[in-house]
Amino acid sequence: MTSTVPPQAGTEPRIPAPKVRRSRGDRWTIAVMLGLPAAIVIGLVWIPTVFTVILSFARWDGIGGTSTIEWIGAQNYVDAVQAYPPFQQALHNNVLWLAFLFVFPTILGIFLAVLLDRGLKGSRLYQSIFYIPVVLSMALVGFVWQLIYATDGGVLNTILGTDVDWLGNPDVNIWAVMVAASWRHTGYIMLLYLAGLKAIDPSVREAALMDGAGPIRTFFRIVFPLMKPTNLLIIVITVIEALRAFDLVWVINKGRNGLELISALVTANVVGEAGRVGFGSALATIMLVISLVFIALYLWIVMRSDD
Repeated sequence: MTSTVPPQAGTEPRIPAPKVRRSRGDRWTIAVMLGLPAAIVIGLVWIPTVFTVILSFARWDGIGGTSTIEWIGAQNYVDAVQAYPPFQQALHNNVLWLAFLFVFPTILGIFLAVLLDRGLKGSRLYQSIFYIPVVLSMALVGFVWQLIYATDGGVLNTILGTDVDWLGNPDVNIWAVMVAASWRHTGYIMLLYLAGLKAIDPSVREAALMDGAGPIRTFFRIVFPLMKPTNLLIIVITVIEALRAFDLVWVINKGRNGLELISALVTANVVGEAGRVGFGSALATIMLVISLVFIALYLWIVMRSDD
């Protein structure tokens, strides 16, 4: 004798979802759409990255095939720290670059985003003006600022009435180049933060206003904590921008005479006259490890927040 158990109150029997049968053409389309980008990323990013890490433990000039590779362990890393003075200067400049981007253009970009989010008259025009440098490549930004910083007839020297060699003097050129980089980075941060501000429910601010909180207190007590994902993203992007800063200094003087950066040293050693592929790969691996630390920290915080 069989008995049926009635379903509990408030529950409904689950109906299995119908199976979607895809045609062979659909499967081929999905395979191409997923496989082609994956193959490009693996071929142009992951495989070169793996070979770069492997070659960082070797001495090789890139000529004569792989049979001429001499494996020397971690000697390249030891030489970079102890016997390569440009690396010390480059590391100092990268840290200085990172601190400068955090203190000035990042804060300025957030400030501009907050102002534009308040619906100022002509805000669309201001957004376009501040965003224009973002669409320019860093190499083009370098050419533009070379005209501004030119010793003879440059815009800045003409306005100030001076003849300062802004890009040739190693005591001031790193500061001049960081100002040029900030011109582009400010608009980038402004755009990211403005998008985050637009995603916040307006009722949150209205509730804070009804409780008597002013604009400044509302931002730091309510809006800023709600922008945690955007804040973390800005931190990671700023760190990566500081590490991969290359185009600007390379256009000006190939990363020499006070403008040494790790990325410029990598290029100078791998494709320059030195031809030290293994040593350049070690410098590139150092950049990769530093970047991965911040990326992993960002992902860990985001995933923990989601949980």
